Amino acid sequence: MPDPILICPGCDTEIAPNFLTCPNCHRLLYSDRLKELAEEATHASTPVEAMVAWRSALELLPAGTRQHETISLRLAELGRIVDASPTAMVKPAPPSGGGRWGGAAGLGAFALIAWKFKTIAFLIATKGKLLLLGLTKLSTLTSMMLSVGVYWTVFGWQLALGLVVSIYIHEMGHVAALLRYGVKASAPQFIPGLGAIIRLKQALGDPRQDARVGLAGPIWGLGACLASFAIWKATDLPIWAALAKLGAIVNLFNLIPLGSLDGGRVFRALDRQQRWLAVFVLAMAWSYSPATTTSGLLVLLLIGGVINAAGGKPAKVADPQGLLAYLAVVGLLCLLAETPDSVAGGL
Repeated sequence: MPDPILICPGCDTEIAPNFLTCPNCHRLLYSDRLKELAEEATHASTPVEAMVAWRSALELLPAGTRQHETISLRLAELGRIVDASPTAMVKPAPPSGGGRWGGAAGLGAFALIAWKFKTIAFLIATKGKLLLLGLTKLSTLTSMMLSVGVYWTVFGWQLALGLVVSIYIHEMGHVAALLRYGVKASAPQFIPGLGAIIRLKQALGDPRQDARVGLAGPIWGLGACLASFAIWKATDLPIWAALAKLGAIVNLFNLIPLGSLDGGRVFRALDRQQRWLAVFVLAMAWSYSPATTTSGLLVLLLIGGVINAAGGKPAKVADPQGLLAYLAVVGLLCLLAETPDSVAGGL
């Protein structure tokens, strides 16, 4: 059924439904709804609920207008408030369908993530049921099963199933972060053999928030790898070592700072100096790493980092927390990716 024709309340001009302003008198077509949303945001009980209302209002305003810019700045401010509070969370709702590494350094990196990103730790500890929400979507379950079938032919059913679950946890990390910023998004959709994606129904706008959403996937993926590693240590079953190693490799690949990969989103929130600092740290890590899959992935991260540092548009405001978290996650994933091949089934 086609969308109804809108009538401008100011001059009675018929307007196509995709317009936000009247082309004749330039009146905002959704001014009444904008007032309602502003009222909801002003009286919201939590910053996240306020962000939900403001994002809905942003969709009804033309880009480039003063109102659009004002609300975008307000969303950025609310995002910083949300990041500072590990308990700031909107009531969960199902997503819509649309050398060698030093052990002490690894422990320090893990402590850094736990401190700087206690939001994620809080979600894992108290909002575990969020992981089940994506499974309520038939399209997610169907695409997951198809992916299991594809990976089964390469790795066998146990590793295939574990890999798909690991990817699902990674994607739900993105969903959790999007919920905290009041962004509407689809449930994870698996692309057999290529991973999975989430479709955003609203733009984030703020590079810092986009970086946090990008980092959330690898952080949750890191959690899945650490759990697999712990189970391997407790049971000595090689399948869990293989899952820790393979999951670490997949998440490291996602942290390559190029394009729409998670690493690319993180780098867009960094200024020029921070990008070169990241490149220097990655180069030092590569120089001390053994000639394994890990060193190959570090080369890819280095290439992406150099491209971004030399030619990418830097952020206007530095993001030291994002930089530290990115390097810490990369370091821990490299440690896990160094699980001996003889233990991890020859991966």
